[in-house]
Parts: sequence; C-alpha cells; structure tokens
Amino acid sequence: MIPLLEIQDLHAEVDGKPILKGVDLSIHAGEIHALMGPNGSGKSTLSNVLLGHPKYKVTQGRVLFKGEDVLVLKTYERARKGMFLAFQYPPAVPGVSVANFLRTALKARIGEQAVKSFRKLLREKMQLLGMDEKFASRYVNEGFSGGEKKRLEILQLALLDPSFAVLDETDSGLDIDALRTVSEGINRTAGPEKGFLLITHYQRILDYVKPKFVHVLLEGRIAQSGGPELPAELEKKGYVAREPVQA
Repeated sequence: MIPLLEIQDLHAEVDGKPILKGVDLSIHAGEIHALMGPNGSGKSTLSNVLLGHPKYKVTQGRVLFKGEDVLVLKTYERARKGMFLAFQYPPAVPGVSVANFLRTALKARIGEQAVKSFRKLLREKMQLLGMDEKFASRYVNEGFSGGEKKRLEILQLALLDPSFAVLDETDSGLDIDALRTVSEGINRTAGPEKGFLLITHYQRILDYVKPKFVHVLLEGRIAQSGGPELPAELEKKGYVAREPVQA
C-alpha cells in the first residue's frame, strides 16, 4: 500500500545552516502521527519544508504525496493537491473577515462556489466545531485569543478538507477548555482517507487526539519511533538521544 505521505532522507537548511539531517517518515491514510522533540530539533522546519516555505532550502531527499514528489511544486500547488498546514503562530489579517478569507481559500482550493452554497457549507462546519456564527464576521485573528486563533485553524482544516494536514503545535498557548475544544475539532475532521502529522512538545493534547505512532525528532533526525505509550515514557525520562529507529 502506497503511503499517503512519504519522506525520504530529507535534508534541509536555513540561511546555510543544516537543520534537517536525513528525516525518513511514512504516513498512511487513516493514520495520525505525533512528532515530538525539544526546541531547535527541526520540527517547525519540517512542517515548513513539507508545505514549501521559500526560506527553507532542501538539499537532499524527496517528499512523496500520493506517490508524487511535491518538492518541485509551489506552496499553492501542494495545497490544491490536498496538503494543509495549521500554523503555530497564525497571523492577523486586519480588514479581512473570516468568511471572506475562507471563501477565497476555498476558491483557490477547489474553484468558485455560489455564495449561498459557501455560506451553507461554512455554517455546517462551524456547527460541527461548536462555533458561534458571529465568528465569521470578525477580522482574521485580529484581537483573537490564543484559543480562537487555533479554532480558526481547525475551521480552515474542516472547510478545505485536505487529505493530509500538518498541525504545528496547535496546542501551544491553550488553556484546558480551549485544548479540549480544539482537540475535538481535530478528531471530527479526521477520517480513513486522511493523514495527520501533529507536532507538539507535550503529552496533554495526545490525551485527546490519539496518535497511532509517535516519533521523536532530535538534531534533525528521527531518533525514536513508537506507539501511543511513548509520550508517557518521554514525560518521565525526557528526550534522550538514541540511534534512529523507525516504527
């Protein structure tokens, strides 16, 4: 069975400094993988490389999405094919309403939709995530709390319906209630045809979003892979350098 996403010997650098030093990882449809590791290990670099941020230069390796090498594609081309990134620090877009922002994003993803059809779809997704419809009239992330910013990321995920999503520290800055709400949103958008890479520092979100595999990234390489029991071990022992092992 061909993986939904396959990373092969991926090396990348930023401003001439090597960050990723041979990452290998396979994610199949229907799987949620968690990626953990200390600050500076390369987690956010990996997320940006996967979606094609121009600041990050790939020096070696391949990234296959549904069997196609996407490293030659622009960011918008990867998004149209069904890849998605939820930002660790979502930016504000003053003067642009959430509804207009999401309609433009959906148009870029699948093409023009009638206003009535879009509003119906948006209403359905907001109800699915337990969001007040007034949220759609606010300006994107302007004056939003940390929880509201992350909920908007999950609303984008639900609306755009990608096949593969990277969630870069979606749990950062969330209180207990917001964490539960965002986690429920992730679970409601998951499915047998989709794959997720959930990047996090802590076990707490993994109490709500259950990964099939957990990987530890250290010094730009996968140092350890295991099942859902691995985060509890890491909580007790911390990140200990090991020889790279794949699940």
